[in-house]
Amino acid sequence: MQRVTLLFLRRDGDILLAMKKRGFGVGRWNGVGGKVKPDETILQATIRECQEEIGVTPLRPRLAGRLQFYMTDDPDFLHDCHVFVADKWHGKPTESEEMRPQWFAHVDIPYDKMWPDDIIWIPYLLEGKLFQGTATIDGDRVASHTISPVKVLEEK
Repeated sequence: MQRVTLLFLRRDGDILLAMKKRGFGVGRWNGVGGKVKPDETILQATIRECQEEIGVTPLRPRLAGRLQFYMTDDPDFLHDCHVFVADKWHGKPTESEEMRPQWFAHVDIPYDKMWPDDIIWIPYLLEGKLFQGTATIDGDRVASHTISPVKVLEEK
């Protein structure tokens, strides 16, 4: 199991997505984030990844969701993902070697160029609802999922 983070910046009805330029998820729009190092907390990793990938320091990121991702073509794949949102930050989102950030209006989110499960849970994030569940990805489709809104996020 790999612990990972995702963070989405929000402002005035827009959400910041970043195009992955290399590595896992290349060619897809996503939030910023990545692997949690052994010596850091989930929150520390969330802030570090945001700083490294788009040059921004999020202020008071809030946990919005908890998802476990599986891949049909890799039986050992399991990402335990903590999804955060932040409405305030220091710095200006800037392109790095890994990510190219861009603001999107909610109606213009490019779901067809994202992970296939994003269309299931990002609407919960946009509505300010907590969400939790699992998704099994098979290429460009969701093979199965249990993602739903929750009142309280559980630690798994």
